[in-house]
Parts: sequence; structure tokens; C-alpha cells
Amino acid sequence: MEIQKIKWGIIGLGNIANQFATDLQLLEDAEIVAVASRNKDNANAFAQKYNCPRAYNSYDALFADKNVDIIYIATPHNSHAELSIKALENGKHVLCEKPIALSYNDAVRMTEASKKHNKFFMEAFWTRFIPSVQDALAKVKNGEIGDVKYLKADFNFIGNETPGSRLFDKQSGGGALFDVGVYPLFLSYIMCGIPKTTFAKSIFHENGIDLQTSIILEFENAQAILHTSIVSESDMKAVIAGTKGRIELNAPWFMADGYAIIKEEKETAFSFPTLGKGYSHEAIECHNCIRNNQIESKLWSHQNSLDLSKIVDEIKNQVGLEF
Repeated sequence: MEIQKIKWGIIGLGNIANQFATDLQLLEDAEIVAVASRNKDNANAFAQKYNCPRAYNSYDALFADKNVDIIYIATPHNSHAELSIKALENGKHVLCEKPIALSYNDAVRMTEASKKHNKFFMEAFWTRFIPSVQDALAKVKNGEIGDVKYLKADFNFIGNETPGSRLFDKQSGGGALFDVGVYPLFLSYIMCGIPKTTFAKSIFHENGIDLQTSIILEFENAQAILHTSIVSESDMKAVIAGTKGRIELNAPWFMADGYAIIKEEKETAFSFPTLGKGYSHEAIECHNCIRNNQIESKLWSHQNSLDLSKIVDEIKNQVGLEF
């Protein structure tokens, strides 16, 4: 039997879109049928690279393409809400890059549009679907390390501040917190839940974006210490420590190929290689949900995205970050 392929459209054709498209090509039931960029040359080059039949220089043209089942949105953060809602209004399923939006209110609008138009929508938190993270979370939920008391995670790198760089552009939603700080916050959320109290401090660029942010979260019986930076590096390991032992996710933890459980000074290693770089796993989840007529994933639901967005909003307001 011929495989019924899910037909993808991609908008925002930068670095992440290239990595995602490369991983999509590993899936037999995925096909990139249309791409769009406001720059026609970029669209043509991207389409040629991935053997895609149609390249548009307008997002609206892609939204209107009847051959597209699902649209992957990888544009700057400040455009996620409007483009996702427009795609859903045009009857498309949507996988939107993280962070879902620059405000909780926008995140609510996006999930409501999914429900209104009965189309699948998911924030592209690819780390949720990385096999090692899934398995480590299952171990934690099964009490393998006892009650979680402490979590440490960071996401740091030295960004390149070049003219037009999205990462350092305030209008696009640049800065450490929204670009990569959401990752350690995501890990604390899936492992520990919603914090009772939040304490955060940032160091700012002269243009108003945060260059680095440190966060302490307090839960009912646990604490998390998190950090994010676009001006320094770190070991990029993550530790989840409980009353019976700890789990250490391999670096870089957000795409870990395995982890170790340490109990009574004995270390047991587990290996979980990713398919491609790891974006393929979230695409597989999209395919499964679409085929099962689900408008959201059970692994990373609308409510999960809203919870995380609310946590990020609290930190944004606390440190005085404004877009």
C-alpha cells in the first residue's frame, strides 16, 4: 500500500527551518510541498534545496495553497500569534516554533483559534519529544529517584550580534529569556509542575533585551535554579535530584542522546539516540495527532503551552522586560 503522506508548508526559512526540513526528509510519510519567504530568492533557494515544488514570496499565498495539510511556522517570535491564527483560519493545521508567543494573552488567542476552526495546533517544543527526555520523565513520574527536590538547568551560548540579528532585535522578541530561557523553564515545568513563587533577575542590553537571566522557582516541596544567557557558555547539563537519587541528562540536555541515573554513588547510563537532529520526533507526533483527528497533543497540549507561557509572562514582568 502507498503511504498517505502528510503535506507540509514552511514559512520563515532561516536556520531552524533548515534543520526541521532536513529532519522531515527522514520521514517516509512527510512531504514538503510549499515554502514561503518575503524574499522570493530565499524561497526559491530553500525549495530547490529540499525538492519542494512550490515557492511563494507571500505567506498568504501559502495559506491559500489547498495542497498543504500543516504549516510549520519558524518566523521571529513577534509574528507567531498572527500567523498561526491566520493559518488556522485558512483551514491548516499548525506547528508553531517556540516560544508560542510573546504574551500569555496571545497564546490564549492561538489555542482558541485551534478549537474554533477544529484544526491541530502545537507549539514546537521539540525537546518534549526527544526519546531520552520522554524516558527520563517517565522514570521521574514512576518514582525512580524518589520525590524530586531540586532541578538545575541552563541554556547558554555566545550569540553573534550582527546587524539585523533577530536574536538581538527587541522588536522581534529577541533576548535570552524568550529565545532559549524557555527551555530550562520547560524542563522545570514537566518535572515539577507550576511554581508557587518565582524570583528572577536579568542583565540587559542597552536596547532593552535581556542578555542573561537567572531564575529561582519554588514548588510545594522542591526548588529549581535556572539560567539563560546569549553572552556566555555553560556545560548544558541538566540535573533532576530526588530523595533516592538523581538523573543527569547528557549535554546539551535539550537534545540529549541519553542520561544517567546516579544512586548511592552507582551510575547507570541509558542511551537514546535521536532520529536526525531530533526535530523529526515532534513531526511524528503531529502526524499521529492529525491522523487521529486530534487538535492537540496529549504530550504537549494547549494547556501545557498556556501554563508555560504564564510562567514566562511572570518572569518577563518581574524583570521588567517589555516588547
